[in-house]
Amino acid sequence: MKKISLISLLIFCSCSQESSKVEYLQSDENEKNNYPFSEAVKVGEILYLSGQIGTSAKNEGGLVSGGIREETRQTMLNIKNTLEKYGSRMDDVIKCTCMLADIKEWGAMSEEYIKFFPNHKPARSAFAGTGLALGARVEIECIAKID
Repeated sequence: MKKISLISLLIFCSCSQESSKVEYLQSDENEKNNYPFSEAVKVGEILYLSGQIGTSAKNEGGLVSGGIREETRQTMLNIKNTLEKYGSRMDDVIKCTCMLADIKEWGAMSEEYIKFFPNHKPARSAFAGTGLALGARVEIECIAKID
């Protein structure tokens, strides 16, 4: 029995070590821009996305105009694209953290945000702060599983 327990423990440990391998993921664009963070980090079957804001290539990398609703929509599209690039999807999001420039915009942000989660609502935290990158109204980071 001790031999079986020891073998089981060794198998578990070797599987745990493999699944906890850390990969720092960076797109060519982020690499080119020399951002001081990874676009995402994969640990086992979990994907951690860095915060996203409502920038768009159509806007030459600047924020979309129109306020909190439009910025939230573009932020969520950016999150969706990043998840898909690294093997996940919106249905696999476990948790989001939303940072707002003004907590009074929480309702409008939430109305746009929820449209991206028709099948389930991930755990979420939201808070207001000052000084989001590029003067953004919202920044959202996510944790998702990878199938």
